[in-house]
Amino acid sequence: MKYTTLPNSDIKISKICLGTMTFGNQNSEDEAHSQLDYAIERGINFLDTAEMYPIGGNAEIFGSTERHIGSWLHKIGASEREKLVVATKIAGPNRGMEYIRQPLDFSKKSIHEAVELSLKNLQTDYIDLYQMHWPERVMNMFGKRGVTELDNKWQDNFFEVLSVYDGLIKEGKIKHIGVSNENPYGVMKFLNESEKHNLPRIATIQNPYSLLNRLFEVGLSEICMRENVGLLAYSPLAFGFLSGKYLNGFPENSRLKLFPNFTRYNNENCFKATKLYKDLAEANGLTITQMALSFVNQQRLVMSTIIGATSLEQLKENIDAFEVVLSEEILSEIERIQEIHPNPAP
Repeated sequence: MKYTTLPNSDIKISKICLGTMTFGNQNSEDEAHSQLDYAIERGINFLDTAEMYPIGGNAEIFGSTERHIGSWLHKIGASEREKLVVATKIAGPNRGMEYIRQPLDFSKKSIHEAVELSLKNLQTDYIDLYQMHWPERVMNMFGKRGVTELDNKWQDNFFEVLSVYDGLIKEGKIKHIGVSNENPYGVMKFLNESEKHNLPRIATIQNPYSLLNRLFEVGLSEICMRENVGLLAYSPLAFGFLSGKYLNGFPENSRLKLFPNFTRYNNENCFKATKLYKDLAEANGLTITQMALSFVNQQRLVMSTIIGATSLEQLKENIDAFEVVLSEEILSEIERIQEIHPNPAP
């Protein structure tokens, strides 16, 4: 396992991060514990979750992902927990998840409530990396390519939000902060406010990045490389699409079969691009999964790649894929396909 350092800290994190959004819905507590045990055996020390998980959640299973991780952290004990980097996220508004909290915003009250509940669910005294799952303002994310009008209901509160996190860091409840599903405007506002007022600095941005979505390279990549903000690449397999399993229909119990409302990855150009990537991988003696994960891992702008699985077999395959190194010839062919079908899954 290779490791890197969380920006502006001395915290070492594995280049592979275990994503957990299936725990509590697609995976039972015992299955979650087995995945966590296996990930640690393979050298992963970085875990990512969110208060809203599991995916496909509702009021009945809300928070069960964190609770499954929490029971595992309790089982392994405090000394082993200290070796891990645990990240979670606060949910923002506009997602139809009123059962989480009212209102869903980043006010001081909401942030404190969310942090306290995550600490309780995770059975830990501190959160290593606390992230905003998506911005408060309505913007381009989850399938939207650009901004065509401003969200006039939202008011600039970057300073206030950072001030709340400053207090929580001083209390020892969180160590570092990050953003997710953000764009260049939000990242620069957070960075400017932290510098201007000596407030906590965002260390990471968790955004989608894969062969089917490389929009991060436009705008955000330069900012993050110059400002030392690390990309946590989520959906490197595009919700499983880049395993190739959806090219001939949607298998039973697959994510896109279980959650048909997630349409980000199943448009016509995703099918076309995935077929080309699959052919390229197989022509070079690789699976498309190996090529897709290796591609993300080899990008300089990626600090850590978040992988998830519903079985230990999938998890092993995904971790093993990081041992593959793509040749310059394969990388050139990937660029050719990207030119034909650029970013079909924004």
